Amino acid sequence: MIQVEPERFEEMVVVALDGLPEQLGAMMRNVAVTVEHGPGPRGLLGLYQGVPLTGRTTQYAGVLPDRISVYRIPLCLMAEDLDELVEEIQVTVVHEFGHHMGIEEDRLHDLGWG
Repeated sequence: MIQVEPERFEEMVVVALDGLPEQLGAMMRNVAVTVEHGPGPRGLLGLYQGVPLTGRTTQYAGVLPDRISVYRIPLCLMAEDLDELVEEIQVTVVHEFGHHMGIEEDRLHDLGWG
């Protein structure tokens, strides 16, 4: 397990988001990304909640933002060093962003993002 202050962890998530290719980042619509400092749901490093882009129709209006949660404690527990933590945060951000894009869990794993 690696110890990282909450503020530093949040900065690492911002760096991971900033690392998304510009074309993909521009596709993030109506999404809030948050860092959860508690343990989160068992077995999860991150969670996407919302309506994926592939499921949005002309009826999609006036809804609360989708939410991507990144769970600090589980990620810190699995990382042995800072480099591994940075990598796991990046994978988690890309994985949850993939769900926002409408990519299913199995396909994300096939692509190496989860």
